[in-house]
Amino acid sequence: MSTFYQDTADPALRFPALAGDTEAEVAIIGAGFAGLATALGLVERGTRDCLLLEAETVGAGASGRNGGFVSGGFSLDAAQLEAQLGREVARRLYLMSEDAVRLIRERIGRYRIDCDPVYAGVVLASWVAEDRSLRELQRFMRDSFDLHWHWMSRDETRAQLLTERYHHALFERDAFHFNPLKYAQGEARVLRDAGVRLHEHSQVEAIEPQRAGWRVRTAAGSVHCRVLVVCCGATIGALYRPLSRATLPIATYVMVTEPLGDRLRTAMRTDAAVFDTRFAFDYYRPLRDTRLVWGGRISIRERSRAAVERILLADMLRVYPQLRGARASHAWSGLMGYARHKMPQIGRLPNGLWYAMGFGGHGVAPTTLSGELLARAITGEAAIPAALAAYGLQPVYGGLGRLAAQATYWWMQGRDALRDWRHG
Repeated sequence: MSTFYQDTADPALRFPALAGDTEAEVAIIGAGFAGLATALGLVERGTRDCLLLEAETVGAGASGRNGGFVSGGFSLDAAQLEAQLGREVARRLYLMSEDAVRLIRERIGRYRIDCDPVYAGVVLASWVAEDRSLRELQRFMRDSFDLHWHWMSRDETRAQLLTERYHHALFERDAFHFNPLKYAQGEARVLRDAGVRLHEHSQVEAIEPQRAGWRVRTAAGSVHCRVLVVCCGATIGALYRPLSRATLPIATYVMVTEPLGDRLRTAMRTDAAVFDTRFAFDYYRPLRDTRLVWGGRISIRERSRAAVERILLADMLRVYPQLRGARASHAWSGLMGYARHKMPQIGRLPNGLWYAMGFGGHGVAPTTLSGELLARAITGEAAIPAALAAYGLQPVYGGLGRLAAQATYWWMQGRDALRDWRHG
């Protein structure tokens, strides 16, 4: 199914499939955000003999199909991160993700990447009337990470988000939103202009260790390289067992409405992106042409365009009934790569293969962070932080893991409903 991002991206930006045998200092498998960021981090450090292999097209996976939120943090809850690592280590990792947000913003400006950025922040809206939980989160982010999220009272929240579903909110000023596929294409252009070789429609069939590096085979050619980086995420399939067995592919759903015109102002009077406090939360953002990008749900299976549209329109009307009659111009599902521990998997296997994957639905900043960390490590600038590398490659147990993930999501939906009923 065609996505809104595909229909608004540059159709002329294409890269040839790999043909024949070639060599490179560094080969990267996967031209999503992690692979692109790794290559760009290497280029900015003077390593330009890089080659990227992509099974489909640049940004074809989760990188070019997501909600377009750019904010700090990881899929793992910040409080859980601190509980696992202690305040100081958790603070360092979390602030690295905030640095990645700033780096993305800087690169958009430095390289003049046309990706429709909207620097209007992100709102976390409370689904329940009690304010204790959100007040505690605000204090926690301030005390643990020195992040000062603005408190939005009930009146301020409802002046911007015209719905009775939300009661108060926190506002993250430094976050923003953009067209993710346009950003991925922008990075690809920068790499191409720097001399990096990119090859689309070049699915890797085998990875073979060699005496002085690696041989990577596709149907039409091969690459001999000294350094190999795998950034495949949910699309890794059975490519490389140590990585494949640690990746849980989970689907989420996104739609884009037709232009709403003046009707958008009856629902939203902010340019900020929004998500709510439920586990099974909605996330959405207004576009300059008065469309809404609306996402939500988690499932172990992708759905048809019609099914996604039906589900998400119902979710939107639950929040903004005044938009009844709005139609979707696009609706799609996409797969995200999750790790059991909900943290990015970044590191190096004992045989020397580098990897970055498992960003699990909160990946725009962490993928850029992973690229920076890998580039520093490959060039000898700095080792990957031990606390991050220690999360490692936990097995997800294939189909059983997917069923467990679906059951967990249903249970959390039930918990959301119970909390909603208790607090109103």
